[in-house]
Amino acid sequence: MAISKRLLLLALLSLLISCAVGEKTKGVTYDARSMIVNGERELLFSGSIHYPRMPPEMWPDIIRKAKEGGLNVIETYVFWNIHEPVQGQFNFEGNYDLVRFIKEIGRQDLYATLRIGPYIEAEWNQGGFPYWLREVPNITFRSYNEPFIHHMKKYSEMIIELMKKEKLFAPQGGPIIMAQIENEYNNVQLAYRENGRKYIEWAAKMATSLYNGVPWIMCKQKDAPPEIINTCNGRHCADTFKGPNGPNKPSLWTENWTAQYRTFGDPPSQRAAEDIAFSVARFFAKNGTLTNYYMYYGGTNYGRTSSSFVTTRYYDEAPLDEFGLLREPKWSHLRDLHRALRLSRRALLWGTPSVQKINEDLEITVYEKPGTDCAAFLTNNHTANTAIIKFRGKEYFLPEKSVSILPDCKTVVYNTQTVVSQHNSRNFMTSEKAKNLKWEMYQEKVPTIADLPLKNRVPLELYTLTKDTSDYAWYSTSINFDRHDMPMRPDILPVLQIASMGHALSAYVNGEFIGFGHGTNIEKSFVFQKPISLKPGTNTITILAETVGFPNSGAYMEKRFAGPRGVTIQGLMAGTLDITQNNWGHKVGVFGEKEAIFTEEGSKKVQWTPVTGPTKGAVTWYKTYFNAPEGTNPLALKMDKMQKGMMWVNGKSIGRYWSSFLSPLGRPTQSEYHIPRAFLKPTNNLLVIFEETGGLPETIEIQTVNRDTICSIITEYHPPHVKSWERSGTDFASVVEDLKSGAHLNCPDNKIIEKVEFASYGNPDGACGNLVVGNCNSASSLRVVEEKCLGKNSCKIPIEREVYDEPSKDPCPNIFKTLAVQMKCGKRK
Repeated sequence: MAISKRLLLLALLSLLISCAVGEKTKGVTYDARSMIVNGERELLFSGSIHYPRMPPEMWPDIIRKAKEGGLNVIETYVFWNIHEPVQGQFNFEGNYDLVRFIKEIGRQDLYATLRIGPYIEAEWNQGGFPYWLREVPNITFRSYNEPFIHHMKKYSEMIIELMKKEKLFAPQGGPIIMAQIENEYNNVQLAYRENGRKYIEWAAKMATSLYNGVPWIMCKQKDAPPEIINTCNGRHCADTFKGPNGPNKPSLWTENWTAQYRTFGDPPSQRAAEDIAFSVARFFAKNGTLTNYYMYYGGTNYGRTSSSFVTTRYYDEAPLDEFGLLREPKWSHLRDLHRALRLSRRALLWGTPSVQKINEDLEITVYEKPGTDCAAFLTNNHTANTAIIKFRGKEYFLPEKSVSILPDCKTVVYNTQTVVSQHNSRNFMTSEKAKNLKWEMYQEKVPTIADLPLKNRVPLELYTLTKDTSDYAWYSTSINFDRHDMPMRPDILPVLQIASMGHALSAYVNGEFIGFGHGTNIEKSFVFQKPISLKPGTNTITILAETVGFPNSGAYMEKRFAGPRGVTIQGLMAGTLDITQNNWGHKVGVFGEKEAIFTEEGSKKVQWTPVTGPTKGAVTWYKTYFNAPEGTNPLALKMDKMQKGMMWVNGKSIGRYWSSFLSPLGRPTQSEYHIPRAFLKPTNNLLVIFEETGGLPETIEIQTVNRDTICSIITEYHPPHVKSWERSGTDFASVVEDLKSGAHLNCPDNKIIEKVEFASYGNPDGACGNLVVGNCNSASSLRVVEEKCLGKNSCKIPIEREVYDEPSKDPCPNIFKTLAVQMKCGKRK
């Protein structure tokens, strides 16, 4: 009995000790070297994924792909204007369910960073601020201003309390290891003078007083208060970041831009996987321990959520494209980088760094813990020239602008410039089940001043008029002319001139559409001028003024304005007539929008007529029905022959389109628009388009989207795949028998390689989807590749010369050889 009691006491004591140890290590701290999560130093690879920019049905798959890409942290902003659109009324439903999103991150064993702002920028309407905040008396956004800091604290407290209640912070067992207050405030701080300094100090104290269980950060805040970690945003933080502003703060990179967001009228934005990898490797070589890819998945700006002129598609060039498909080689080249850095983890986190500058371009960085761990970064900063670098008795080849990572200070497992992983190309295919659409139309009535209830002597300011409830507002006035007022010559017409503060407008004279004008993201103001036909008697001038999102950046955002500010008629017999103060009628929104005719119920409120030929199209609604397209691939709506407007599927907005705003390349900035499959039913899906100025609805296509075109472009000097090595404690070794480079290809979604579309071993050129044979090519290239790959889900193709040609028959023995292949994946028969 005594022995049993002793055993019971020992067991209880052991349990108490283990609990105490567990409690002691739970939480997040940091020092100058790294973040320390639950007692463990961590290398953190993070990606920005915003929950409102996709339906919740997509969250698990997107987060899973991020994890498979080597991430261990997901970062998101919190969007005030969607959560409190009306003061005191909160919305955390559907794709606004922040708690569900954070829990999904935790369910997949990842950490989370919560950027509560509440100013977020993010190319989001009004930088995340709700419209009602703009109308609070005497408010100045982002300043030490009593009304602003009152509402900012109230909102911040609500979000923090929600996270605490759901036990989502790391010390509570949740995934959130870091939180951010404010956002890139140094960009505007000087505009607010002393109130800027006081505001940032207040924000830091307010945030840490609400919760101090995880570190708080401020990005691009070089003078961050002591209790806050200042972090870097940009493309090359290894070179631009001067480091944290305190001796015990780690070097963190909170926004590594994977490309750039686009505004309507922009050409495409690109950033090579090699450049991103180079910047990350250099940052970690310089004591960095966290990088966050902004964005890792950009998603879609549904409804009217994007800021001024920003496209509906957001950061499509991210490692996961708008449709959630892997953008190769960006996704896998970064995945391989994360693996290479993790193989170097012990040395990076516990070793002592040293730097050897060989010359202006070449340097060697070593992290070493004598007798146990060593990792090296060999860097060539020259943008054009390759180099040979000698390190510890061995020579290493370095391509231009590259970093080689040696996790054991001997073996190159990864070079940022040599992409071992596969490439792919995106394809848009017309759906067979959702084609031959039958369109019906309904045209809005162009109102006169008598139809518009809100009267004012001059045109009202547009932001204040709409209060962010619609992109549209009607303005109308009327004026009488005698026939002697109008030009007498038949070759001269009066000209209507409208000076607008932005963003766009359509003009009508006596109910007839006369033209469309707009500004740009850089210069939102513009002057509209069009010749018009007037008649003796009463003439009506009507304007449909339009916003394309509210501003999202800069100082004093609450003092921005839009809409018509001056209206004149030129070329009259008495000269120019200013009708700005002629008395105007106003109404927010268009009729179909107010009646929600984009929904099944609302569509019954108007009379639709079949579209049988070309239409005038201005302020016209179009509707059709379609069945869910075949397969499971993502879906897109091709809108390149329409002009400008909005789109809905089954009553859910899929955003703005603007095909008539061409980039300098002569093409729309965005032609295809994502339709989430989560929005669809198996049959009879309602598609409604509101076209502002006139388009060709018969050209609209519903498409399926895939990345079934896969490629590899690999040279003789590429290292073997980083998966060829593993580390166990201090042991570092290869896990394959034959350490050779080669092309590794894998079809997505368990598909098989059904066709080799291109194969060349020699000096081919181009990119995936556009490969070309050079002046050196092995005649056996296609045969070798087909033998290795046809009919398989994945394959490895050797790069050795003897596989392709006998030495005596080598067509070009004196050059470095490149293997380029392109294949088409398809479903298994």
